[in-house]
Amino acid sequence: MELIRNLKITNELGLHARSAAKIVALAGQFEAMLTLSKDDYEADGKSILSILSLACPKGTTITARIAGEDAEPFMDELCRLFEEKFGETS
Repeated sequence: MELIRNLKITNELGLHARSAAKIVALAGQFEAMLTLSKDDYEADGKSILSILSLACPKGTTITARIAGEDAEPFMDELCRLFEEKFGETS
């Protein structure tokens, strides 16, 4: 199964080291593979440095592609992480 969704970054600090680490930690809980993309750039969802290379400030929309048998629960959790602004208060 493959799922694709556009996700908007709404936390004040954008996609920074702590938020990227949370994505990587989440990705480690699933067998499915996550690819994040912005414009023509793609990042491996299991690599903090790869995610940070996308350079995504607040307001950026990225595309998440998850492929694998557990893609659906993975996407649900990933969307929740973005909706909750990575646990940041501002």
